Amino acid sequence: MGLFMKRTEDELQFEEDNVQGSDKVKAVLREFFQMIVIPVALALFCGKVLIVNANIPSGSMENTIHPGDRVIGSRLAYLGKEPQREDIIIFRFPDDESQIFIKRIIGLPGEQVQIVDGQVYIDGAKTPLEEGYLKESPQGSFGPYEVPEDSYFVMGDNRNNSHDSRFWEDHFVDRDEIMAKAWFQYYPRIGLVD
Repeated sequence: MGLFMKRTEDELQFEEDNVQGSDKVKAVLREFFQMIVIPVALALFCGKVLIVNANIPSGSMENTIHPGDRVIGSRLAYLGKEPQREDIIIFRFPDDESQIFIKRIIGLPGEQVQIVDGQVYIDGAKTPLEEGYLKESPQGSFGPYEVPEDSYFVMGDNRNNSHDSRFWEDHFVDRDEIMAKAWFQYYPRIGLVD
């Protein structure tokens, strides 16, 4: 008998079946990676870097946003620019950062905000802010509040039913507590948030 033995047909068939089985396993793993791992990684990346997905629990932002609405906020909205008055922001609640809130910016850093008979006055202006987005005529007088640098005074559009800067222990949202600018509503209605 020589060093090289002739392989039988059964051995060749067995080896071919093993190669085909290995190719099938590789194809299944490749498909699993493409169908599951890549989308999950993209979703995690988007959720941590690009967007905030918010579910609205209360009526404090009616009629702009309603309870049960789902809203996407852009985490990139304030790269290279600062938040502006009337922007709707998603942020960590100053009194308990484990909670996420959504409100409209009313007072900017360094401004004085005063509410008289439901009307908002900035820096002692003679005329109140024009606020066409409000659900109804607001009631009450609050302030004045001196907005610190790198902070914002926020209120809901449903002023008579909103737990906002007027009532918090820490009245102001720090710049680093802002997670995103509300951008798009996708459920149950579809459209831009403004």
